[in-house]
Amino acid sequence: MMLVALAIDAAIGWPDRLFRRIGHPVTWMGALIAGLDRRWNRGPPAARRLAGVGCVAAVGLASLVPAAVLQAALPAGWPGILTGGALAWPLVAARSMGVHVRAVATPLQQGRIDAARHAVGRIVGRDPARLDRAGIARATLESLAENTSDGIVAPVFWGAVAGLPGIALYKAVNTMDSMIGHRTPRHEDFGKAAARLDDLANLIPARLTGLLFAVVSGRPRRALACMWRDARHHRSPNAGWPEAAMAGALDVRLSGPRIYAGRVAEEP
Repeated sequence: MMLVALAIDAAIGWPDRLFRRIGHPVTWMGALIAGLDRRWNRGPPAARRLAGVGCVAAVGLASLVPAAVLQAALPAGWPGILTGGALAWPLVAARSMGVHVRAVATPLQQGRIDAARHAVGRIVGRDPARLDRAGIARATLESLAENTSDGIVAPVFWGAVAGLPGIALYKAVNTMDSMIGHRTPRHEDFGKAAARLDDLANLIPARLTGLLFAVVSGRPRRALACMWRDARHHRSPNAGWPEAAMAGALDVRLSGPRIYAGRVAEEP
């Protein structure tokens, strides 16, 4: 099923015409998360943490139950595999990742720095106006490494483990983490449960992504050595594994200081 989903995504992605007409399953999840954030994220810290647990449960069930029903209804054999792959297809984002990275790489290679800054601002949270050519490349590689894990390897992994319920629940958890799993005054407490669950869900996929980067890089020993040495120094328990493998594979330096909302974040 997951191979079918990857093949469909590689062939057509998620067409803009379809997105304009019906949106995307992740945007549907996002609308639910945003609504619960507005309604439930209030009160003292303990109340916010409890509401955050409720948000995780509500969004998780809203994603898991329909997926389980569809999984149970799949026919046996190849018809079920093909149908299940088509249903899982929107939740795999390999083609989209390539499109977004090329949108940065092409103007950067052509010397159009302003266009590259604009494109990188769509895939990273840091301030693109402060990035020079090397900073743009670094931010893009870091985003590519982390999002290969979150957007491609992890959904396929959980889909292979648990079918449609696995991939749907993973995307719900990952979407919650991206929206509310931040250490900000508003989401420090409300998003704590989502952030912790996302860390757990990506524990194996992140390390598997680093291993895959090393295998396909042509220099696996260097990539693996860099990953083993440096991954644990990242502030995230998972993102450091694919990022360190990417750095070793390409012989570049990643991470380091960056600017978010005018403030410098000192990273190793």
